[in-house]
Amino acid sequence: MKRGTADGPAPLVLLAEDDLDVRETTQLLLLRRGWRVTATADGIEALAAVDVEVPEIAVVDVAMPRMNGLDLTARLTALGIPVVLLTARSLPVDEVSGLAAGADDYVTKPFDADVLSARLRAVLRRGRGTASEAVTIGDVRVDLRARRVERAGVPVSVTSVEFRVLEALLRDRGAVLSREQVVAMAWDSTWQDPRIVDTNVQRIRRKLGSDVVETVRGFGYRIEAEPA
Repeated sequence: MKRGTADGPAPLVLLAEDDLDVRETTQLLLLRRGWRVTATADGIEALAAVDVEVPEIAVVDVAMPRMNGLDLTARLTALGIPVVLLTARSLPVDEVSGLAAGADDYVTKPFDADVLSARLRAVLRRGRGTASEAVTIGDVRVDLRARRVERAGVPVSVTSVEFRVLEALLRDRGAVLSREQVVAMAWDSTWQDPRIVDTNVQRIRRKLGSDVVETVRGFGYRIEAEPA
């Protein structure tokens, strides 16, 4: 299995879309905008394609046969592959479900090809951290550059969204951040439902310990400042 690289001629996008017309059109639009594309018809095909070449990013339709887009998203993000969901659903509850599954962004159909391409590039930029040092919270170690998390020396699998929330709190460590502030820092926008922060804080606590993120009632969340 080889991994695609942004240092090559073009980043590789994994496209999982069961509608043939939408799949072929989206593939063509992305190719015209400088991406390489592996197009698949469902989640099972998509995972098989990952075994051949790991993409930089995936575009996943929510409603697919055999394996739905949310289940595929959870599988891909566990492998460290960022995901942009592509769907006809636009209700807030659908957005929350998608982001809770680990998606990095959410684009509704019909979509503008330039917007989709810009969203993909924005997600990839966010994934390239600039921090040069790992930080510790008790027995938890977070490497912001490599985007790796360990607890007591054992690697812990976190989704891209969980890592994004954790990173936002760490970059302003010691400060109390509202859910809206975490969203703004983690996604560079305010369009996400703030409840996504609550969901992922709960997941972070289950994986890393209940005392990693503190709830400040009536205000928001905080990771305790580093010891002097």
